[in-house]
Amino acid sequence: MKRHLISPILGGIIVMLAMVACISNDIPLPRTHANFQQFKVEGRIREASIDSINRTITVYLGENVDIHNVNVEAYSITPGAEVVDTDLSAPLDLASPLTLNLRLYQDWQWTISAIQNIERTLRLSGQVGSPFFDIVGHRVFANVSKSVPLTQVLVEEIKLEAEGSTMSPDLTGQRVDFTLPVEVEVTTNGQSNVWTIVVQQTTSAVTTERVDAWTNVAWIYGQAEVGKNNGIEYRKAGSEQWIKATDDQLTVSGGSFCACIPHLEAETDYQARAFSNDDLGEILDFTTGSAVQVPNSNFDSWWLDGKVWTPCAQGDDQFWDSGNKGATTLGNSNTYPTEDSPSGLGYAACLETKFVGIGIVGKLAAGNIFTGQYVRTDGTNGVLAFGRPFTQRPTGLRGKLKYKTAPIDNTSSGFEHLAGQPDTAIVWTALIDCNEPFEIRTNPKNRQLFDRDGSYVVAYGDVQFGYDVPNYITFEVRYDYKATNRVPKYIIITASASKYDDYFTGGSGAILQVDDFELIYDY
Repeated sequence: MKRHLISPILGGIIVMLAMVACISNDIPLPRTHANFQQFKVEGRIREASIDSINRTITVYLGENVDIHNVNVEAYSITPGAEVVDTDLSAPLDLASPLTLNLRLYQDWQWTISAIQNIERTLRLSGQVGSPFFDIVGHRVFANVSKSVPLTQVLVEEIKLEAEGSTMSPDLTGQRVDFTLPVEVEVTTNGQSNVWTIVVQQTTSAVTTERVDAWTNVAWIYGQAEVGKNNGIEYRKAGSEQWIKATDDQLTVSGGSFCACIPHLEAETDYQARAFSNDDLGEILDFTTGSAVQVPNSNFDSWWLDGKVWTPCAQGDDQFWDSGNKGATTLGNSNTYPTEDSPSGLGYAACLETKFVGIGIVGKLAAGNIFTGQYVRTDGTNGVLAFGRPFTQRPTGLRGKLKYKTAPIDNTSSGFEHLAGQPDTAIVWTALIDCNEPFEIRTNPKNRQLFDRDGSYVVAYGDVQFGYDVPNYITFEVRYDYKATNRVPKYIIITASASKYDDYFTGGSGAILQVDDFELIYDY
């Protein structure tokens, strides 16, 4: 997971709150946390995610790795710290989360978890649709055509555990009697599980499963017998002409298939159905969504409340906010309007990273802007509400930006290696389905930060620039959806001049200017 995602909210808030506390001499002396800075295991398929705020490490393993015996290839920790209670030179059992302590003046508990995605397969003669794998219960369910006798179902391919596992009895290539559930024992790296296979006959030759209607795009799902001419067709309501999805719009996985249909009209009624040879599935009606845009996406509306620049007209409902309420405690707003806009008309938002404080006492604050609201102050920490109500499903975000980077001159523990390197700007956006705006809390006693891989995330995307962009360019962020049928409740759009500002790491003088944000709804 990328912890820089919260950078737009921290710089202008926590910094100045902490400064006020310093001046009043009522905060404790600073403590150095014991952190993992690097963690590599053998057989990884991507680098580990290290969250030094929540003190968690997530490793991603290939399916041929023995999750009960994971070897640590290399790791590094905060200088002066030591690992206690756990021998990292010995293989780790990561079948369940492992806790260990780092010691530096006190013990800091960390949790190491593993994610291992295993490709499972069951392919039967006359199979209809795709099998369902109940991984926790070690069961698999499949359907076959009514023309296939359950007493003699040919198992063409089966793989229930990781590559290299063995099955007893081995059903591959065998005709099996599935009138009753069949059990097999699967052994992987000395660990055995009993799987139960349940096969049923279906009377439907083809099924139109569902339609996930977005605004200009619809996802249409169907199931039919493997090996037949399977597909999807659609039409505008009231039309007599059906339009078949093209091969490049169709994704097939065994007997399941899905068509992604672009270029539909917003707020329009359509119909869809699946087909298999000459058989037709049921007709499903659907209506496309609206092409909603967020308020003040051209950043032309601002008002100055004392020293705090607010990105909306005075008296209007506020959609955007920034860290200015914290940054202006001992300085001026570092997110403010500028007449240097792409068109030369109206305003753009200027986000400036700068050191905020008195003399050498202070911290780095990055200019930022986000959809949401600064809520309150908790001691010397900030509490914010991330997101504004939103239920549509755009495909991306487009906008314009220019950027002046600066050498990173402020770092924190674990980021010292970035000193002197060019700072990096980030624009990121997410759709979430929480029941309320996502609350960001920076107080260590009840800390909560945004996680792009969190269960509440429907879709996410970002763009980053670690170099000068002297003139305005058009950028585009594509949303990566976890599922096509999840409907968001809130939208988060945020931009920051320094992506590691949550670690008070960045370059004084880095300036990001953004303007003309627009949600895209088509592919």
